[in-house]
Amino acid sequence: FKRFASGVRDPLKARAAVLDSGRGPVALVGIDTCGLGERTVCLIREAAERKTAGKVRGGQILVAASHTHSGGMLSGYHPDDVKDAPPLIRTLVLEHSLCLDLDYERLVVERASDAVYLALARMDAVTASVGSGEESAVSFCRRVKMKDGRIFTHPGKGNPDIAGPAATPDPEVGVIGGWRADGALAGCVVNFACHGTAWQKTVISADWIAAMERTIRGVYGPQAVVVFLNGASGDVATVDNLSLREMRTPEENLVLIGTRVGAEAVKVLALAERGDLSPVMSVSRTLELARRRLSPEKVRWARDAAQRLIGDPAGRETNEFVRAKDWLYCDYLLSREPHKTVEIQAVQVGPAVFLGNPSEYFCSLGLKIKRAVRERFPFAYVVELANGKAGYVPDSEAFGPGGGGYETRLSSSTNLEPAAGDKIAESSIALAATLEPGRVPQG
Repeated sequence: FKRFASGVRDPLKARAAVLDSGRGPVALVGIDTCGLGERTVCLIREAAERKTAGKVRGGQILVAASHTHSGGMLSGYHPDDVKDAPPLIRTLVLEHSLCLDLDYERLVVERASDAVYLALARMDAVTASVGSGEESAVSFCRRVKMKDGRIFTHPGKGNPDIAGPAATPDPEVGVIGGWRADGALAGCVVNFACHGTAWQKTVISADWIAAMERTIRGVYGPQAVVVFLNGASGDVATVDNLSLREMRTPEENLVLIGTRVGAEAVKVLALAERGDLSPVMSVSRTLELARRRLSPEKVRWARDAAQRLIGDPAGRETNEFVRAKDWLYCDYLLSREPHKTVEIQAVQVGPAVFLGNPSEYFCSLGLKIKRAVRERFPFAYVVELANGKAGYVPDSEAFGPGGGGYETRLSSSTNLEPAAGDKIAESSIALAATLEPGRVPQG
């Protein structure tokens, strides 16, 4: 349904780090939003390249969404998506669905490209550090195995039929820091895998990422720029379905998660040896993935339901209407684009590599990439929702006989082939193999 903000808890930000070891600058950009379409990413890259007079090339910029569920609207339908669509689909999308706010998109493009420009303008010689810690008390696999062998997403806290979690979250907190000659922290890049769903209100917020930034700056000062890149957290969220403790308030949960992740990042920054983290470089490749299709029976049902409910104000408030309009647009989208091209990007910072893909990527797949890449790179971090949006990409088990959960449901936003997760992993691993790791600072 249409959603409107009713206030602001904390400001949404675009944060950028520009790094250069002598081969040309590379930028890492984190934006407080739920997701970014390829069109928006392209506009940010073009604007940043123009503002930096070509010094930072668009292809050398990784742009990732933090995945706060209380951010501005950047991941909805774009009006251009349905400019040639039948009248019913245009009406359903433009008048009754979440649409990208074009004025807000222009603002975000301006601010994100400004962040890259300012980071380049303020670039200073630094010593750098890289390290990883663990925070295992705030993120949980929201998909659980039931006693009958099936898997459910969020079956309810304390549900007596829960047998255990379906997967183990990735507790790693990866941090790269840049230190000026006077010992001040110029900034850091933090990678951690968890949905931005602690807040979940119509009041605007960067979610727990705001509390994480506040914690790090509380130790190292307000001059430190904290760039957050979310890890593989398609099935990792802030709710512990196995816990019988009463739910914390959104404010309590936001502060708890952000403070703990921020505190772990501070520990990593305090302990990591400082030195030279070269080379810095970025490489990318594209991957074409097939889409799943709806059956003709489901398309007919969706058309009948949409036509029946669209004129009824009460009917438009039902889940039946939501499903019908989404399936109709999904069928239209897939008829025009039976395949989706996704970008896989690797940004190397010495002995560390950030591997970005545009999906809400399952944790097991992220861990698979890390295990393979760490045969060469001491520090390997996965970045989801990078350079576009491709919906949920589950692992193969989720599509198996006992699988399920809403992450596997075919929709206009989630429709890639079941093998997409493994193909993204293989492409990420192969891309990292083209790079030669730098040395870890030894002090």
